[in-house]
Parts: sequence; C-alpha cells; structure tokens
Amino acid sequence: VINVADARTVFVLKRSMASGFAGIENPLFYKDNARMLFGDAKESIGGLVREFS
Repeated sequence: VINVADARTVFVLKRSMASGFAGIENPLFYKDNARMLFGDAKESIGGLVREFS
C-alpha cells in the first residue's frame, strides 16, 4: 500500500471527474497535492514518454 495522501505531489490519471464503478468519489482528487491528467491512461502515459524522450 502506498500512502499517496502524504506524498508531496500525486498524479492521477482518470477519464473524467465522474465517480467510479462503486459510485464513491475519491477525496484524493480534491487534495492540494493532486494533479489530474484526464484521458485514456495508456495514451496519456505514451504521450508523456514521447514528450520527454
């Protein structure tokens, strides 16, 4: 288990701000240390890798 709530910065990859399958919102998304990257996770990471290469 990784305690991301205590991390300096957390990157969250998510398609939208909609709640997940269980219908429960994640409070991590609203913390000051969270950065949201919206879109398909595989495509988003691929794009980041290409930009930094």
